[in-house]
Amino acid sequence: MRFVIVTGLSGAGKTQAIRSLEDIGYFCVDNLPPTLIPKFAEACFQSDVKIEKIALVIDIRGGLFFDDLFESLNYLQSENYGYEILYLEASDEVLIKRYKESRRKHPLSPEGRVLDGILLEKTKLKAVRDISNNIIDTTTLSARELREDIEKIYVEEGQLESRLSISILSFGFKYGIPVDSDLVMDVRFLPNPFYIKELKPNSGKDNDVRDYVFSFKQTTDFVDKYEDLLEFLIPNYLREGKKQLIVSIGCTGGRHRSVAIAEELYKRLSESGHRVNIYHRDINEDINRKGEKKL
Repeated sequence: MRFVIVTGLSGAGKTQAIRSLEDIGYFCVDNLPPTLIPKFAEACFQSDVKIEKIALVIDIRGGLFFDDLFESLNYLQSENYGYEILYLEASDEVLIKRYKESRRKHPLSPEGRVLDGILLEKTKLKAVRDISNNIIDTTTLSARELREDIEKIYVEEGQLESRLSISILSFGFKYGIPVDSDLVMDVRFLPNPFYIKELKPNSGKDNDVRDYVFSFKQTTDFVDKYEDLLEFLIPNYLREGKKQLIVSIGCTGGRHRSVAIAEELYKRLSESGHRVNIYHRDINEDINRKGEKKL
C-alpha cells in the first residue's frame, strides 16, 4: 500500500494536489485530524478490501489537533505502516496574492495580516517539512503543471491512463441538447430517412437506414472530416488533463441520421484503439410518444 500524507502551506495547492491524486486512483481524505491517523491506517492496512493507494490531507486547519501529528507518525513507524509525506509550499508574495484573489482569511491570522499567518504557519510546519519525502514549490506552477509533477512522483510506470474515455451520444434536437455534452454536432444537413415510407419505422442501427444515409457523398466526407478533427482533439485534451469526452451527434428526432453517424464514429474510433462507449438517447422517443394521449 502507498500511504501518502499531503501537507504544506495554506494556499500552496493542497486541494489541487488531492484532486490530482484522486484522479490517478488514490482513496483521498481531506482534513483528517492527526489523532485519527493511527485508527485510519489500521483500518486500511488490515482491511479485507484491498486498498493500494491512500492520500490524506493534514494541515493546520486541524487547529490544536495538528500538534498530535508527530505522535501519530511515530505510531505508524513503530507499527511498520509505511508512509510518505508530500509537502507543498510557495513564496510569500504568491501566497498573499492567492489569498487576496480568493478573499479568504488565513486560518492562523483570521483577523490580522495574511503575511503574519503565513510566517507563523511556516514555523509550525518546519519540522514536518524537514522530514518530507517530496517537496513541491508551486510558486510558478499552473494547475496542469502541478498535476504533471504529482503524476511523475506517484504514478508507477505504465499505470497512468493514457486514453481518454470517449462517449458517442446520439440525440434528437426536438428533445433538447444533452446537458453533459462537450462537443455537439448537428447532422440535420443530411437527407432524412424519416420521409421514406419503408425506412421511417427503422433506426440508424438498421442496415437499410445506414446504407441510405451513407449513400450520399456529403455523409462520408463529413464523417472523414469529423474523425480527423476528433483525432486532433483527443491528444490535446489528454495533454490538458481531460479524462472524459462526450461527443453528441444530433438530428431532428434522434432516430435515423444521428444514430447512423454515431455508430460509424464509434466503429472507427474503436478500431483506432480508443476507449469508446456509445449511447442512443432518443432512438425510441418518437415510437414511445405515439401512444401518449393528447390533452
